[in-house]
Amino acid sequence: MPLCVSAQSITPSQIQQFKSLPQAQQEALARQYGVDLDQIQGSASQDHPKVNQQISVVEPLEKDTSQGEDKKDSKPAKEEQAFSEKNHGLKPFGYELFEGKPSTFAPVTEIPVPANYTLGPGDELKVQLWGNENRQLSLVVSRDGTIEMPERGPVNVAGMSFQQIREEISRLVAEQYIGVKAAVSLGELRSMRVFVLGEARTPGSFSVSSLSTITNALYVSGGIRHTGSLRNVQLKRNGKVVSTLDLYDLLLKGDTSGDVRLQPGDAVFIPAVGPRVGIDGEVYRPALYEIKNSTTLDDLVNLAGGLTSQAYPQITRIERTNQDFLRVIAEADLTNNQGKRAKVKSGDRVSVASIADVTGQYVEITGAATREGKFAWVPGMRVSSIIRNLDADLLPIADTNFAAVVRTNPDTQQVSVLSLELKNAVSNPGGSVDLIMQEKDQLLVFADEGKGDFKQSFPENPEKGNGGDVTQEGVEDEADTKRFSRDTLFDPVVKRLKAQATPSTPQQTMTISGPVRYPGEYPLPATGKVKDAIVMAGGLTDSALMLDAELARRSLNSNGVEQTQLRTISLADAMNDQIDIQLQSRDRLMVRSIPLFGATRTIKLEGEVVYPGEYTFSDGETLVDVLTRAGGLTSNAFPRGAVFTRKKLRELEAQRLLEAEKRLQGDLLGVRLEGDNFGGQSAQRVEQVQRLLDDVQTSRPVGRMVIELASVLEDSSYQSIRLQDGDTLNVPIIPQAVSVFGEVQFPTSHLHSEGLTVDDYLERSGGPTRQADESRVYVVKADGSVMLPEKSAWFGGRSQQLQPGDTVIMPIDVDRLNQLELWTNVSQIVYQMALGAAAVGNL
Repeated sequence: MPLCVSAQSITPSQIQQFKSLPQAQQEALARQYGVDLDQIQGSASQDHPKVNQQISVVEPLEKDTSQGEDKKDSKPAKEEQAFSEKNHGLKPFGYELFEGKPSTFAPVTEIPVPANYTLGPGDELKVQLWGNENRQLSLVVSRDGTIEMPERGPVNVAGMSFQQIREEISRLVAEQYIGVKAAVSLGELRSMRVFVLGEARTPGSFSVSSLSTITNALYVSGGIRHTGSLRNVQLKRNGKVVSTLDLYDLLLKGDTSGDVRLQPGDAVFIPAVGPRVGIDGEVYRPALYEIKNSTTLDDLVNLAGGLTSQAYPQITRIERTNQDFLRVIAEADLTNNQGKRAKVKSGDRVSVASIADVTGQYVEITGAATREGKFAWVPGMRVSSIIRNLDADLLPIADTNFAAVVRTNPDTQQVSVLSLELKNAVSNPGGSVDLIMQEKDQLLVFADEGKGDFKQSFPENPEKGNGGDVTQEGVEDEADTKRFSRDTLFDPVVKRLKAQATPSTPQQTMTISGPVRYPGEYPLPATGKVKDAIVMAGGLTDSALMLDAELARRSLNSNGVEQTQLRTISLADAMNDQIDIQLQSRDRLMVRSIPLFGATRTIKLEGEVVYPGEYTFSDGETLVDVLTRAGGLTSNAFPRGAVFTRKKLRELEAQRLLEAEKRLQGDLLGVRLEGDNFGGQSAQRVEQVQRLLDDVQTSRPVGRMVIELASVLEDSSYQSIRLQDGDTLNVPIIPQAVSVFGEVQFPTSHLHSEGLTVDDYLERSGGPTRQADESRVYVVKADGSVMLPEKSAWFGGRSQQLQPGDTVIMPIDVDRLNQLELWTNVSQIVYQMALGAAAVGNL
C-alpha cells in the first residue's frame, strides 16, 4: 500500500515541479502516492501569492490628521499651512509629487528588470524547461555567486548581467539535455538597505528592491518636507557624494537621466532648501520656486509655466527686501531684453499684472435686458443697433417707455445722463429719438414695478392657487424688479455725480416729489427740461394737478449766503415743452396732487333702515343727511338702542385693550410670586386675574359712540353728527329683553316685564356670586349710557324699574382682592365692549 504523503510536507519547489507536469500525469502521481490533488494546489496558492496582488507601500498623506499615529504628520502639515499663509497663499512647487506616508517596510518589487541588470546573492532565477522534458527550476544565487544546476553542479554567475545569464543557461541546457529548451526569468529579487536622511518627511532606514533608484527611495520615505531642497538631492556612497538629482528636471522636463540606481548602504540625503522666489498673478503655475545662482526674471516665468493670455508683461512688480531690511517695490518690463535679464533674489515676490477686461471700443447695457454686458462700439451706432427687438432683447418686466444713457466725457471724466424714449427709439430706427451712442456709454434699462406686481397677483397657472398666491416665478420677478429699479440703478450714478461736484461744476442732481410714479433723487437731465425729469421719474400719476407745480431752487445772495427761491410753473406747459425753464443743480420739483383725489368716504347703515347699505357722503354731510337719503327708519326701529361706531374709536379701544393686557400679565406674575402671603386667597386671586386676562385677550374693540338717535332725527337743537369715513350705524328692532352680566350665578337675558326692578332681575339670574361687589352695581341703558343705581337721586335706587334693552352689570369685588384698581378698570372695559358687541350682534 502506497505511503500517504501530506501536502504540507512537500516543499514549494516540488509543488512547482508537480504543477508543471501534464494534468493526466499529475492525477496518476497523486493516486500513486495517496496525495489529495486539491490539497496540493491549495497549498501552492497559499505559499505563493498571486503576482497581481500588490502591496501598498505608501498611503496618501492625511492633511488634517489629529488622532492616533497620524499625529506625527499633523505638525509638519500645520507648519506648511502657516508657511503658505505667510507667503500670501503661495505654496512651494513640486512637493506633492512624493507626498505620502510609508505603510510597510516591504521592498518595492513592481519594477521592470532591465537586460543589463547585474545579479547578486539573493536573486532568484526561474528556469522553465520544455520539450522532451518538462520541468520548472527555481535557482537562487548563493553568497559565493553561484547557482545549483540539477545534474550539472554549481554554475558561477557573479558579475554577470541578466542577459548574459539567460544565454549561458540556455547553452548549458542545450548541452545537457537533448530536445529540451529553456526560458529564463527573474523571480524574487534581492532587497537591500538604504538610508533616506535630511529633510525627508519620514527619515530613516528602508528596505528597497535592488532595482530601486533615488526617486523610489524618496517615494517609500513619504516625500520631502517643504523645508527640503528639490534641486540638490544627494546620493552618498561611502561618505562621498556620487550623484545629485534636480527634481525640477523631472517635474518640468520629464528628464530621468539623473535618477541613478541605488546600491546597498547608499544614503539619499536631502539638504535644506535653497533660495526661494514667489511668483503670482498672470502665470500658469503661481507658486514658490527654488532658484539656483543667476536666475533671471525670464527663467522664473518659464518655471511658472509662462505668461497667460491675460498678462500685462509691461508691468511686472518685484517686491524684495533691501539692505536696510525694508520691503521695497521695483518694476520690470518683460517685453524687452533688459527686463527679462533682471536678476531675482532670495525672498523676492514677483507679481505679473493683468490687462483690463475691456479698455475701450465698447458700450454697456445694464438692467432689465436679456443680455447684460459690454458690446462692441462702432462710430455712428445708435440705441436701435443694440436693442433691436423689445420682446427678444428685454425682460418682460422692463420699462419700455423710458431708459437712460449715462455718458462720461473722455476729456473731463464728468458724467451726464440723457433721457431716452426706448420704445420710440426702437420703433423708429435712425430717428431723432434714436440717440447716437458714444464710446463707453452705459444704457440703463429699468424695471416697471407695475408689471412685476401685476404678474405676482395673477400667476400663469391659476389651478395652483388663487390670485393672491405668489409663484416661484413671481418671486424671481419681484427680486429682479428690485434689482433693476430706478433707486438701484441710479444710486451709483447719483453718488458719482455728488463725488465729482466742485464749486465750478455744481452737483448735477435734483429731487422730484409728489404724484409721480417713482419720486426720489435723480441725475439732472442733460437737456435740463422739466419734462425729461418727470419722464425719468416714471411720469405723472392720474392724481397730478396739471395747473401748476412748485420749483424750489437754492442760490447764493450778494452776501454769499444760500437761500431758497420758490417758483410756480405750469405743469401742462412743461409737459408740452412750452416753457423755457432750465433745471439747475439740487433743484427740488414738487408736483401737486388734486385735492381729495380718489378719497371715497363711506358710512354703513344696517338694521331697521328703509334702504340699508353702504353710502358715500361728501365733505360736511351729517348723519341726518345720509339717513334722509336712506329713507329714514322703519316702523320697527328702536332709535334709543341704536349703536353708532367709529373707526378711530375702535383704534383707541384696541390700544386700551393692549395696554390692559400687558398690565394684567405683569399683575398675574406678581400674584403668582406672592404665593401664600394672602393665605387661602392666593389661588383665588390668580384665578380672578387669569380670567380677566382671558376676557381681555378675547375681547374685540367696537368703537361705540353714545348718541340719542331720536334727538338727532327730531330735535334741531341737538348737536349735528359730522360723519367720518368708516362710520357704522346699527338700528336694532324694538327689544323685549333685559340682560344681566357679570358676577351673577347665571348671566343671561330675561323677557322684560313691567314693574320689575334691578334687584328683581338680579334675583332671576341667581343672585350675586362670592366675588361680586353689590355696592357697585350699574345699568347700561339701551342707548349706551351708564347709570349707577346706588348714587342716582332721580333713578330711585335699585328699586327703579328697567326698560327693554337695558343691561345690569354686577362687577367684581376688587376691594376684597387687595384693592387692585386696574381690575376695576379692565372689568369696565371688557363689559363695555361686550355690551357693544352684543348690541350689534342682536340686530
